[in-house]
Amino acid sequence: MNGLNVICICLDTFRADMVGDGQKMSYVATPNLDALARESVIFDRAFGEGLPTLQMRRSAFTGRRSFPWRYNYDRRGHWHHAPGWHKIPPDQDTLAEMLLDRGYATGLVADTYHMFKPTMNYTRGFATYDFIRGQESDNWRSGSPADIEADMKRHVREPIDWDRHSTLVQYLFNQRFRRGEEDYQCARVFRRASEWLDENAANAPFFLWVDSFDPHEPWDPPSKYADRYCPGYEGLDFIMPGAANQGDGPTPEEIERTKALYCGEVTLVDRWVGHLLEKVDALDLWDRTIVIATSDHGTQVLDHGAFGKGEGKLHPFNTRLNWIVRHPQVSGRRVPGFVQAHDLLPTIMSMLEAPCAEVDGTDVWPLATGESESVRDHVVIGWAGFASGAAEGRASVRDDQWNYTVCPHDLERQEELFDLAADPEEKVNVVDQHPEVVALQRERLEAVIHQSLPAQFTEACDHPIPSPGAMYQQRRKRWHA
Repeated sequence: MNGLNVICICLDTFRADMVGDGQKMSYVATPNLDALARESVIFDRAFGEGLPTLQMRRSAFTGRRSFPWRYNYDRRGHWHHAPGWHKIPPDQDTLAEMLLDRGYATGLVADTYHMFKPTMNYTRGFATYDFIRGQESDNWRSGSPADIEADMKRHVREPIDWDRHSTLVQYLFNQRFRRGEEDYQCARVFRRASEWLDENAANAPFFLWVDSFDPHEPWDPPSKYADRYCPGYEGLDFIMPGAANQGDGPTPEEIERTKALYCGEVTLVDRWVGHLLEKVDALDLWDRTIVIATSDHGTQVLDHGAFGKGEGKLHPFNTRLNWIVRHPQVSGRRVPGFVQAHDLLPTIMSMLEAPCAEVDGTDVWPLATGESESVRDHVVIGWAGFASGAAEGRASVRDDQWNYTVCPHDLERQEELFDLAADPEEKVNVVDQHPEVVALQRERLEAVIHQSLPAQFTEACDHPIPSPGAMYQQRRKRWHA
């Protein structure tokens, strides 16, 4: 091993077309990530493998595919039934465990609260870990409706439907303590990560994974960040975009403001990523540290006329990942070859000149050094649905010319094919015009899931787990008792 340190920054719901010049959303201010990218290897066609949140992190941590969905572990204490939404299987070693065994000081700093739910074990291999509480529906703090009613009126239309907005209710309870920007979630994450570097810079070599749930919803930056993209606005801030759909739906001004909230959240995250990078500079770590910035997926920001992400939107605004690697011994360049999240573990081990057990992912560092031009000619992506049952979710098979998407268990459910040369925005479904392409993409999907289509996965996802709404309703019963 070469003894280099590794810092990996994972950003949730952070689109890959915002960092650097010439991208669709380059107008969003990300000066710190832009500066990092200018000195880095950028994998332009990095895609998820199993999505969304936990599925991506499991494949990144283990180098194993999380799709197809095949496990059905105990999920009591969760409030998702999505396929693949479970712990790391006990027989799969993690990147942190591998590096800990080789003498690395390992640390995790995260507010991605799903990683810390009961029955999860995403902290495996981390000698230290910090759970930064308070994101989204993390059941951290509580109170009475009166405590947050004024805040609710800033974010939803009246009359307030408290049960419908239970996730927002929990989030507002969690954020009541904020007094300034340093108290926002991403600021707390990157401030603590900077402290970890202060504490462990002398413990080299080290591996630090920093996991920021922002810019995931709620899109709740300090007002000045959103005002940068939508000045002079005086209406409601729908920090949960779906809240704008109440009543007659959002006005054009509200839509633009919601877009500005996401852009502002991204700029806020970039500002605090910069705080961590400044600490790397202050500690003079650049010459002996690999710094990686990645993401789990993106989100639609009016690309197809709406906001959000999900299994029905397997387009690059959702499925493409950031993958930026600043290596002290390799000059920056752009890499066009296909890479995926489960390639991260073997690639890091390769950069460290460390042995790596056989995994599903591929070492893609030869693409960065120029030793190879391609490791695969297509990618297969699975996105889990959030309803109960193994039949939920969709898959995408993407190559240089085509993106094919399908529900693996039901080929008649909105089967899609997009010609990327003629339709780069992927809006025109030509599935009926190219049966030979459909046949090829189906074969590629079958090779990954090891079944003929239509397929049935073994994961049932049928544990009776209370939803956030159910838990919130129980609290309301106590309030009104």
